[in-house]
Amino acid sequence: MIDLHSHILWAVDDGPATVSGSLEMARDAVADGITAVAATPHVRDDFPTAPDAMERAVEALRERLRAEDVPLDVHRGGEIALDRLPLLRADDLRRFGLAGNPACLLVETPYVGWPAWLPSRVLDLAATGVTPVLAHPERNREVQAAPERLAPLVDGGTLVQITAASLDGRLGRRTEQCARTLLDLGLAHLLASDGHERYIRAVGMSRAAAAVGDESLARWLTEEIPAAIVSGAALPPRPVGAGLRA
Repeated sequence: MIDLHSHILWAVDDGPATVSGSLEMARDAVADGITAVAATPHVRDDFPTAPDAMERAVEALRERLRAEDVPLDVHRGGEIALDRLPLLRADDLRRFGLAGNPACLLVETPYVGWPAWLPSRVLDLAATGVTPVLAHPERNREVQAAPERLAPLVDGGTLVQITAASLDGRLGRRTEQCARTLLDLGLAHLLASDGHERYIRAVGMSRAAAAVGDESLARWLTEEIPAAIVSGAALPPRPVGAGLRA
């Protein structure tokens, strides 16, 4: 499996404070069957991470993983707040490209509210040739109330990432129901941990993949789509007839 949303870098945002915390997360990921992660620190008002800081932290973690013989690939990335997009230079956005792919960008869904400008901000990004990957919308109350509101964004080229802990029930029944509805509607494309520390949304990708209830769909969400993003290849189509168990 490949985890394309992880706050695994230490002392960068609200992820682990120390290198030992990052190493714990990395070992947990490997034990869970994950072969690669994208380090996606927050880029927002409270954590205005610069691309230089992200790149240095990624290289430092890679060095420690090699020294500790932890077989986990770490890719670059960032989780960009939608209101920060207009403030970042084009080169900065390219450097924050998801898994090092400048044609994809992980953007953060607000937890509260659905600003009127949100759809146009996302679709404007898609219009520039950059695929927006909308992070964890199932945790937004407005999306929970009306999951179909994501359909125009997906139709416009947006990919949707669901948090593993949402799908397997760790974040509550309402969030789980929304995640499952998005899958049923064909409005979700990949699963990721959004892990911050061992005890804050612990990795749990294999548990979420099992909760999908369809092996081909789980593989598409956790392996095929993420691998295509990493390599810059064309996205594989969703498996025909794939769906959730009742």
